[in-house]
Amino acid sequence: MDILFASSFPVLCQHSEYNFTTLCPDNQNVNSTTPARVNPPAFGMSYFTMTLGALSNLTALGILAHSYACFRRRAKAPFLLLASALLLSDLAGHLITGAFALHLHLERVKHHGATVAVEPPQVYCKLFGACMVFFGLCPLLLGSAMAVERCIGITKPLLHPAVVTMTRVRLTVLLIASTALTLAGLPLLKVGNYKPQFPGTWCFLPVNGPLSIADANLALAFSILGLVTLSVSVVSNTISGLKLLQARFKDRCVKLNAARKHGSFSFSSLHSLDVEMMTQLAGITVVSCVCWSPFLIYILISIGRFYKGISRPVRQCEKLFLLALRLASWNQILDPWVYILLRRAVLRRLLRLLQPDRAVFTQSSFDRDSHRKQMSLH
Repeated sequence: MDILFASSFPVLCQHSEYNFTTLCPDNQNVNSTTPARVNPPAFGMSYFTMTLGALSNLTALGILAHSYACFRRRAKAPFLLLASALLLSDLAGHLITGAFALHLHLERVKHHGATVAVEPPQVYCKLFGACMVFFGLCPLLLGSAMAVERCIGITKPLLHPAVVTMTRVRLTVLLIASTALTLAGLPLLKVGNYKPQFPGTWCFLPVNGPLSIADANLALAFSILGLVTLSVSVVSNTISGLKLLQARFKDRCVKLNAARKHGSFSFSSLHSLDVEMMTQLAGITVVSCVCWSPFLIYILISIGRFYKGISRPVRQCEKLFLLALRLASWNQILDPWVYILLRRAVLRRLLRLLQPDRAVFTQSSFDRDSHRKQMSLH
């Protein structure tokens, strides 16, 4: 959901007698007939973020593809499949919604100097809004599924292979896509509507100003579903993290005794994989919570005010909504960096810099893990 093109265009003012839209400055009343001209947006930063997001997602997908080829027969395969689906949805959402927004911005530039601003066609706005909802929900739902999968794998390791099969993971991905597509497609079936949002360069479910009951319910469903998935991710990751800490403390004495006898210290292959996956999953959860929470909470508060009959200045609300959207759009850029930076190879180098003495033991454990992995593939 890459909407980093949004610049500060003036508010749109309707003139029913001529059936066109003019642009009003901040200090102008919407009933005024004196229009203001559009300032052309700056595209440099927007092009940079689109390119950075696309390259980051492609790099992370390459890393995951290599890992999947190595671990396709092991317990990490379901996690890698879900992570790949998440990055694919991030990449597609980044490019598709970015292309929609870029088109609207180019239209603004084309009409620069004119007093008339043409709103996007209704069909175009509906498709844009549907993509925003679909590619907004998919990463949240996939991140939640990854957290639940890891929670089962760490708390119930013996049950995990029987419950979390590759077939069920693929069905889960299909169910997630179907859920997001259903919610995104309802306005296309005349249930609710998508409308242009301030500053007229993106479309989404209306949350400010006069709303219909269908619009309010759809926006509320989007917000609640997103917040529930974030809560499930946080709870599942907390349980998994506590379980890993409990196992570490329980085995501490045994490992120390083994180190004294054999002169080396090593983690099991399973524990090292669990720690790597939990580190990546924790990073994804933190990024999602920081990026998405303001946007989802804003929608929840706005719809709550609508049901209570409380009104606020529309212009102030629109600016806050745009700011929350810009923060949410960074989720698709930051997600791939979790997989690029929080890999065992990178973490090993970081540990070597921070604790050179312990890095020797960690290196030997990773060498043994690699040897076991190669033996299991042959």
